[in-house]
Amino acid sequence: MAKGLPAARDMIAQLIATPSVSCIHADLDMGNRGVIDLVADWAEHIGFSTEIQTVAEGKFNLIARAGSGSEGLVLSGHSDTVPCDPNLWSSDPFEAREADDRIYGLGSCDMKSFLALALTASSRIDFDKLERPLTIVATADEETTMSGAKLIADNGKKLGRYCVIGEPTGLKPIRQHKGNLTMSVEYQGRSGHASDPGLGNNALDGMHQFMTALYAYRDRIQSRYNDPAFTIPTPTMNLGHIHGGDNSNRICGSCLLLIDIRFLPAMSFATLQADLEQIAAEVAEARGLGVTTQTFGAGMPAMDTDEASEIAQFLTRVTGKKTGSVAFGTEAPYFNSMQTETIVIGPGSINQAHQPDEFLPLQHIDPTITMIDNLIERFCMA
Repeated sequence: MAKGLPAARDMIAQLIATPSVSCIHADLDMGNRGVIDLVADWAEHIGFSTEIQTVAEGKFNLIARAGSGSEGLVLSGHSDTVPCDPNLWSSDPFEAREADDRIYGLGSCDMKSFLALALTASSRIDFDKLERPLTIVATADEETTMSGAKLIADNGKKLGRYCVIGEPTGLKPIRQHKGNLTMSVEYQGRSGHASDPGLGNNALDGMHQFMTALYAYRDRIQSRYNDPAFTIPTPTMNLGHIHGGDNSNRICGSCLLLIDIRFLPAMSFATLQADLEQIAAEVAEARGLGVTTQTFGAGMPAMDTDEASEIAQFLTRVTGKKTGSVAFGTEAPYFNSMQTETIVIGPGSINQAHQPDEFLPLQHIDPTITMIDNLIERFCMA
């Protein structure tokens, strides 16, 4: 216990015991104020000044800051978790359980524990000796809309020159991940009796033509863009859901398709969106169909932090691991958009996230605290 702060495992247990599920379904969605208040109280106790931002009703960000200036280090984590089915867990997901050299509980690795470990490391230093500011950030709704990180970026106030986001990477530094575009395309035709195709205009036929064009488009972008830093080095396109018509003896009057594209850092969300809309419109015009497209949110930007950046090189030296890439998305692009060099690195494995019996290996706790100690020493005190 340092500066009267609870032990790291005790803080982790309290955070797990404070539900903060975020979900697109209102009946499962929760606020996160309980987690924010816990982290804020602990941060204030060890000398941080805190600001709680309102993101939406029941949703809040925390910015805890020691020192002054616009440079320094940001340690960031999201305060929310995904939903869970307690019936699939071996124990209560909202009660930390230690067994098999692990801490089990919802958010144990993704990613409440990082906030506790960041506070533990921060409590060991004398804030009067900070040459540059140290900032701890806890955000809202990373698992759904990323609205917490978006608000910080939209405010345009740079929090630091360097940032570490403690998502579970097995303590390997990550500098790249793909972006994501999700779009729906719906064709509106005219229903009629199936005995005579001339009585209607089949939206499903139009969708078939559109899907054929999509596959050709996918081939084009996969042949054009390739980044060997990724396990899957090309952009991917998934047609994940289709629904059209209502009966076999009626011409399909409308048909809806959901599309998911995971794109490389060299690609543009806006260009992809415009290309899909153009392909959809061309099919609609050719077949005399109506068409409606919808992009869900602004998508998730790709992350691409320069391998030569100072924090990437520092973490490579500290961990002995070369910076890499991951398939999952993070809040890093929003911090990078503020000219903050951002690396994703944290305890636990993404393989345990979003699953029953999520856990954090106990053996990752001390190395994480030591890594954060080194980061603070290098970027705030040197």
